[in-house]
Amino acid sequence: MNRAVIVGLGNFGYGVAEALAGSGTDVIVVDVDGDVVDRIAPLVAKAVVGDGTDIKILQRLGVAEANFGVVSTGDDITASILAVMALQDLKVRDIYVKVISHDHGRVMKKLGVRETIFPERDSAAALATRLNSNALLNYVKLGTGFSMQEMAVPQLWQGKSLRQLKLRQEYDIIVVALHDVLADRMIPSPDPDSVLRDSDALLVAGSEAALAKAARVK
Repeated sequence: MNRAVIVGLGNFGYGVAEALAGSGTDVIVVDVDGDVVDRIAPLVAKAVVGDGTDIKILQRLGVAEANFGVVSTGDDITASILAVMALQDLKVRDIYVKVISHDHGRVMKKLGVRETIFPERDSAAALATRLNSNALLNYVKLGTGFSMQEMAVPQLWQGKSLRQLKLRQEYDIIVVALHDVLADRMIPSPDPDSVLRDSDALLVAGSEAALAKAARVK
């Protein structure tokens, strides 16, 4: 079983802890707010009121056996740095950190964390991308210059098969799945000869430039 440690239970940390616990991960959470710890306690393996930067507290909780850690200490950048260092001292392999600014993210990268998450910026970018195209239903940035998005099937593509459209060659995008919206059913690696309908949506991946080109198709 995977074990995770979450330091900080703001909206982001709480949501991550809840989702991980729901998927079967052994979750340890630490926060200074007793009320929020009490609220999440029934959902996770261990929930403790304490200082997540204190290596002794983390040791007692068995954090050294954690596969990964998530640090989400709100606006307290100093606490974020100290929590990361404490987890590193305990040899937690992969550390993910919620950051609140570009500079905060730079510091975390210098410390060697696995990934930084900037929810406000990422959500704003995703919304802006969706607003720029009525075709986009969902948008997820996967890395520098690469994304995945769900898009309604443009009218120009309706009545044609994926094989006929040659989306890889024409748009340099990969169709990951087809979403049958009427049946609310996701079909991974759809049949290339199945005909696209106006009630379908496509989950596609590619560079941001390629996806933007596809989203402009009417």
